[in-house]
Formats: sequence, C-alpha cells, structure tokens
Amino acid sequence: MSRLELITPNRAKIIIDDIYDNLEQRIKSSPPGLCPVDLTRAFVQMCHAQTCGKCIPCRIGLKQLSNLLNDVLDGNATLDTLDLIEDTSKSISETADCAVGYEAAHMVYRSITNCRDDYEEHVKNKRCICMTTQPVPCVVLCPANVDVPGYIALIREERYEDAISLIRKDNPFPTTCGFICEHPCEDRCRRNMIDSSINIRGLKRYAADMAGIVPTKMPGNKTGKKVAIIGGGPAGLSTAYYLQLMGHQVTIYEMLPKLGGMLRYGIPNYRLPKDRLDEDIESILDTGVEVIHGLKIGVDIDINDLRDDYDAVLITVGASTDKKLGFDGEDSDGIVSAVKFLRDVGMDKLPDIKGKKAVVIGGGNVAMDAVRTLVRLDHEVVKCVYRRRVADMTALPNEINGALAEGVEMITLRAPAKLEVIDGKLKGIWVRPQMISKIKDGRASVVDSGEEDEFIPCDYLVIAIGQNIETEHYEGAGIPVKWGKIFTLPNGGFSGLPGLFAGGDCASGPATVIKAIAAAKVMAANIDEYLGYNHRITSNIDIPIPNIEDKTYCGRSELSEREAKIRINDFDAVELNMNEKAAHQEASRCLRCDHFGFGIFKGGRERIW
Repeated sequence: MSRLELITPNRAKIIIDDIYDNLEQRIKSSPPGLCPVDLTRAFVQMCHAQTCGKCIPCRIGLKQLSNLLNDVLDGNATLDTLDLIEDTSKSISETADCAVGYEAAHMVYRSITNCRDDYEEHVKNKRCICMTTQPVPCVVLCPANVDVPGYIALIREERYEDAISLIRKDNPFPTTCGFICEHPCEDRCRRNMIDSSINIRGLKRYAADMAGIVPTKMPGNKTGKKVAIIGGGPAGLSTAYYLQLMGHQVTIYEMLPKLGGMLRYGIPNYRLPKDRLDEDIESILDTGVEVIHGLKIGVDIDINDLRDDYDAVLITVGASTDKKLGFDGEDSDGIVSAVKFLRDVGMDKLPDIKGKKAVVIGGGNVAMDAVRTLVRLDHEVVKCVYRRRVADMTALPNEINGALAEGVEMITLRAPAKLEVIDGKLKGIWVRPQMISKIKDGRASVVDSGEEDEFIPCDYLVIAIGQNIETEHYEGAGIPVKWGKIFTLPNGGFSGLPGLFAGGDCASGPATVIKAIAAAKVMAANIDEYLGYNHRITSNIDIPIPNIEDKTYCGRSELSEREAKIRINDFDAVELNMNEKAAHQEASRCLRCDHFGFGIFKGGRERIW
C-alpha cells in the first residue's frame, strides 16, 4: 500500500454537497412574507443538526428552542413561553462555545424581539399574520406591483402590444425600465429553485422593441378638477399619467427644457437612449397632460400661488442637487459635482476636457455613469476612487464590470483627504489609505490604516458621493422638512395643508425609477380620493393559460453588449437585445406562479388598483 493517496470525494459527500446547493437555491428563492416563526424554527433545526454536540448550549439549548417554537406554531404556547424563548436564546448566544450556537440563538433573539406581533398572534389567536395574500414573488418584490408573469406569458405568445399595455397598468415607463430598471423582481424568482431567475428586465426590453409605438389608453370622463405637479421626472410624469386616466386635468411645471428629470439629465445615453425615453414620455403626454417649462418654484413662481389656482398640488422635485466634500478649494476650476456634470452632458454641453486626467469619487451608480461618460469624452486617464472595496460598491455589478471593461481604473480603500489647488486650478487630490474593519448592519466598515496619505494627480474631478434635495422654498412655505427631505404623512399628504402632496425622491431620498413609479401610484390614488373620487386603474387584457409541460434545466438568456473598444467611441446604447429564439426560450422558463400552487388559490393577479 502506498504511503500517501489522493483523496477523492466519495458518493455520500457528493450527494450532501448537492443537497446543500439545493438548499441554498431554495433559500434564495424563498418568497417574501414567510412566517417569521416558522422560518426561525427551520433555521434553528438546521443549525442544531450542524452542531458538534460538545457544549450544552448547542446540544440541549437549541433543541429546547426548537421545541418551544413548535409549541408556538402548534397553538400550545402562552405569553410566558415567548418570554422563555427570549431568555433562552439570549443565554445560549452568551454561553455557546462556537459560532453555530451563537448565530442560531442570536437569530431567534432578533426574531422574537423584532417580530413580537407575529409570535403573539400565534399565541392569542392561533393564526399567522404574515403576508400570504400575494404569493407571487416577482410581483410582490416589484415596488410598483407590475404583473410580471402576465406580461411574460403574453411575450411567449408574441402578443407584444398587449404586454406593453399590461405593464402600463402599473408602470407607464415600460421602455425605459426595459433599459435601466434594477429589477428587484428577479431577486426571489422561484425559477432559482431549478437553475437561475428569469431575465425579466431583458424580456421587458424585448417586448418594448417588438411592440413599437403602442396607443395610449384614453382618459375617462373629465371631472373638471385641476392638479399641478411640480417636477417632470418619473414620479411626476407617472402621477400625471394616472390622474389623466382618472379624468383630472394635470399641468406639469418643469424648470428644465425637456421632461424626464434624472432619466434624461442623469442617466447617460449609452444606458438609456433618449429617443426611447421620449417614446414613454409621448405616450404619457398623449393623455392630455399640459406642460409649462422654464419656471422654477421659489424663483419664478410661489407654491402658495399654485395652491390657490389648482384643486391639488403635488411636489415631485426629485433629488437634483449635489453633496459636497467640504474641502477647501472645492469651488476651483476642474471640480464639478456628478449631478451637474451629467446634466450638462445630457443637455449636450460637453466640457472640453480631452486628454486630461479625470478622477471620480464615489461607488454608486451615479459614479459609474460619470466614469463611463468620461471615458467617452476621450480622457487620457479615468480613475474611480472609493473608500471601500469594489465588493462594497452600491452600483449594480454590470455597471462596475462595464466600467472596468472600458478601461476605468478602480482605486479602492482610499478616502479623500484634501484637494491640491494651485492658483485656483485643480492639480490633484490627496487620499488616505483605509483598511476593512467590523461589519455593521450587514456591511463592512472601514477605518484609517495609519499609512501616509497618497497623491493622485488629476485635472478634472467629479464628486459623486450622493444627492440632496432643494427644500428651502418649501420649508419657508410652511411645509415640514426633516433630515433634508420633505416630510409627508404615509399617504403623501401633510397635516394641516389640505390638497398638498409630495412624493418620489424628494420625500424618500434618492431611489430607483421603479420606486418613484410606485410612489406615483400611491399619490395618484390619494389625490383622486382627496378630490372626492374613487377611480380605479384596470386592464382587461386576457392572460394566456399556461401549457402543462415539464420545466427542464435551462440556462438564463442574458443581454449581450457591444465590444468595449468600440462602444467607448460613442454614446450609442451599450446593450443589445435578445433575438426571437432566445426571448421565446426565456419566456418559456417562467414557472407561472400566478396560475399554479398558491397563485391560483390566493389571487395571483391584481387586475385593478
């Protein structure tokens, strides 16, 4: 027998690894709204099976927690049982010898202290109050509750115009979202249990391209009510669309030459071609929305004057101003905010910076938009400075990868320290080395590494560290402002200010376009109610019944991109659409959760709102 042998995995280990992979997929695809008590029990039982059994807190304590949680779910517990669960979990987390026992007990402690109402409902009323009315994960996770399985089914049947019309019931920007939506609907897609999630955004893009110009639904009977909307971004335009369908006359006040807000003046053309954005905007204006350009609230017109002239007023000014570093010399030549830089490019005011060394500070989507735009403006060098790691950037992974492919240099774990300015002109920026530290709220923090500051020479600096909201005029008009945002009631209105509403980024802080659209639905419904009506937005499009067929393993179809060395020479769209065969295959991967299982029993489709 040889002294040493190569160890190969036996069949048992291969099977167990496969079970772990399957478990990971199921956890990834678990729908929102699961019972926290049931989920906590399952986690405790899994952890108990993984303990080494050497210490009493793990071996016996986790078993006792599992039994107590069973009592809660079986209706055999009292309020004293809940106190015992809390005390036991805290004791185990403080005395367990290893991370398995600590993490399991700590999760139970967090669950029972933060979800106490769910536990008490099981004890007092023998029922679960978790969200089970909408069991289709992609619909639940879409902020605007778009009927995702419905329009995917229509795409499979090649009914592209119907698919776009169905999307418009909840989202009047189908083409735009086909290009830039962050697609949270894909996060818990149940297709993950088999292979990977459906490419929902890609299918929306395909439907928009194939459908062409789809006629807009015509408004209902006119009510005679007038509504003013301040701001022509996605939130303002979406609210205007739905209010017009309800029969109200809407006038949008937009200070810039064209509508779209940050969609037009913040997102570069290579991500969202403006002619495609115009398709969505024109469909909104076709409902009869009136637009007044060139007037800024607080400068050219007072909000109280609008309140006198209109039956209701909505503020949707977005987050259109920049945040400062707070360094000396920040107003020098060659230093600009990402908001201003991207807006100028969006207005075709291209800065003459060819051949200069450019640096962008930040790690979000706006920072990626800025660096990739700078590359297309023919800079000698483009660098992105970020105080955390690439893995910690809040930008979408495909945006980061796109920037890297286009030649952007990522300088991470470097925090801005001061600016080097000579005779009013930027010469460079000093950065302070950082090191990764403790994880706080699920995200790794950074601290100074103690090393000397480093100098990065540059002629042009773009600051992309966040956006602010212009609130001075509104605060002066008596509108509540808190933490730099307009502070509204949950319905978007204000206490003591009848007929005045606010929503979108100016109320929530900078967010995604689909969240702005979701806010618009809320505001449209509540403004309609305030005006004395109860109009409903609905769709009468017939959704195809799915074929009974096996769902075999099948890879996800991705959108391809133009070659990096070619696309950096222009601002044409980077992404290429699917072909017909790929789109049909991708639509066929949908499991139709709206029709099968709980979807059919608990109402997998909301036809009206």
